[in-house]
Amino acid sequence: MRSAPTILHLDMDAFFASVEQASKPSLRGKAVVVGGLGPRGVVATASYEARVFGVHSAMPMAQARRRAPNAAYLVPRFALYRSISEQVMGLLRALSPLVEPLSLDEAFVDLEAGGAAWDERSARLAGAKLRADIRAVTGLTGSVGLAASKMLAKIASEQAKPDGLVLIEPGTERALLGPLPVRTLPGVGPATGDHLRRAGIHTVDELAEAGEDELVRLLGKAHGHALFAMALARDERPVVAERETKSVSVEDTYDVDIHDRVRVGTEVRRLADRCVRRLREAGLSGRTIVLKVRRYDFSTLTRSETLRGPTDDPAVVREAAARLLDSVDTTGGVRLLGVGVSGLADYTQEDLFAQAAGVPADDLPHEEAEAAPAPEQETPAERRWPAGHDVRHAVYGHGWVQGSGLGRVTARFETPDSEPGRVKTFRVDDPALQPADPLPLVSRRPGEDEGAGAGGGTRAESR
Repeated sequence: MRSAPTILHLDMDAFFASVEQASKPSLRGKAVVVGGLGPRGVVATASYEARVFGVHSAMPMAQARRRAPNAAYLVPRFALYRSISEQVMGLLRALSPLVEPLSLDEAFVDLEAGGAAWDERSARLAGAKLRADIRAVTGLTGSVGLAASKMLAKIASEQAKPDGLVLIEPGTERALLGPLPVRTLPGVGPATGDHLRRAGIHTVDELAEAGEDELVRLLGKAHGHALFAMALARDERPVVAERETKSVSVEDTYDVDIHDRVRVGTEVRRLADRCVRRLREAGLSGRTIVLKVRRYDFSTLTRSETLRGPTDDPAVVREAAARLLDSVDTTGGVRLLGVGVSGLADYTQEDLFAQAAGVPADDLPHEEAEAAPAPEQETPAERRWPAGHDVRHAVYGHGWVQGSGLGRVTARFETPDSEPGRVKTFRVDDPALQPADPLPLVSRRPGEDEGAGAGGGTRAESR
């Protein structure tokens, strides 16, 4: 483990919910919950105002609604979240070539590898500047942890939440870790935590006192050795630069089980087309097609087929997914479907049309992936206006959907830079109301007001 706190862990604060609050002035300071809004939906992110009511990620949406009935419940806008994540990751890569993203809103950075920090003072300055830059570029806040190891940096960023910076000084690690619960350590989930608790081990100090031999006896060789080392604040894991994407996949969970085999087939074809679009956007192709089916009883089946070479052709992927579906019994209903492509490459093999059973290349153009669904499969009107998504009205301008149903859609018209806006209701087929792209959260150029980004509402601590 290094002698200076030059490993940084960034965790954006309530990322999805914070993006929604930043883009919607009427929701700032209010409880916001982002996730699937159907009967089987789960919470993706809850704002800090919603967490006061006990709402948290991975909670069933129905339970969240009972706990916070007056919160704003929104459908995720993943394209917007990805674009903002790319801005944040760009700031991290300006600090160091060694950036290890863990998700859209979380990453490790080796500051020493980029020459951005070499001791406690320079690390603190780098962390403070990063937070100010993130605020200036995105309008959002992130919490930063600085330490001599990845484990401790992540613990520090958790202690810094929300909107803070915590640096763990080398030499203080054991004293900091000792009283913390064992669940604080990486790799200690609910099952391991329960196992340790039954053995009378509740804190990291008690984990260290148990000794390596006892932990190996309780947890097995690999897990026991690793946890004992972490209990002594030993973590030699390096920051690993972003790994190549190993697969591209899409999936949908349905509010009501699908029993019609024809409808299941239609959904699989639609998912295959979406998957191919993602492949092409990433400039990739793949040779292994994967089908995922979760049935009515929660049993999950996966089937895969490997082609002779990589492809990004929708006809090939659709036909392969259909063949895989033929081997799956969907009697009783389907609650989730997914299509994925793995074995990725950055080139395609043109003659793979031959693998799409009986479909000549000239008879099925690439553009078919973008074709509109057949009328009988048209999405219900309410599903075309997801809560929280952007709209534009010919008279009232930019806004977002507050809700829809019974042939009506209600929108609030405001922008990230405006005051809270007015609410209007329209017919779902009103030609003056159209879906729109999100607006930038920050209209000023990066760097114009960086001083404000470093100002009030922040805090810095040392450990």
